[in-house]
Amino acid sequence: MLKKYNVTLTDSEREKLEEIIKKRNGKSLPVKRAYILLAADKNGEKCRTDIRIAETYGVGSETAERTRQRFVEDGFEAAVRGKKREVFREKVPDGNTEAHLIALRCGGPPSGYARRTLRLLSEKMVESEYAGHISHESVRQI
Repeated sequence: MLKKYNVTLTDSEREKLEEIIKKRNGKSLPVKRAYILLAADKNGEKCRTDIRIAETYGVGSETAERTRQRFVEDGFEAAVRGKKREVFREKVPDGNTEAHLIALRCGGPPSGYARRTLRLLSEKMVESEYAGHISHESVRQI
């Protein structure tokens, strides 16, 4: 089967990969990726198939494919170190929202309940349109 993503390493990239292998623990991800890239290199001595790479280095054949793809599309560093994670934080409620939540909490519980739960408070905040959406965990943190 023809490979869609062909890895062609330069001499300097090959040296960097060999340095990574020498310096690190054999179980770390950058080392495994380095082994995969060296084995998939078209100019290298080994040039193996994904299945052979998977058997040799104890990874899945799809992992070898994705590593080659990342090398071609995103470059050397992204292939070895991985992509930076994008962390999305929830919006921090403003003081007005917090004040309404505290006022709700200090008030008596609704009829039929002994006390206000976090879920009841979050539902009431959305119902009263003080917040577009607020989870019970956000209520707990406030």
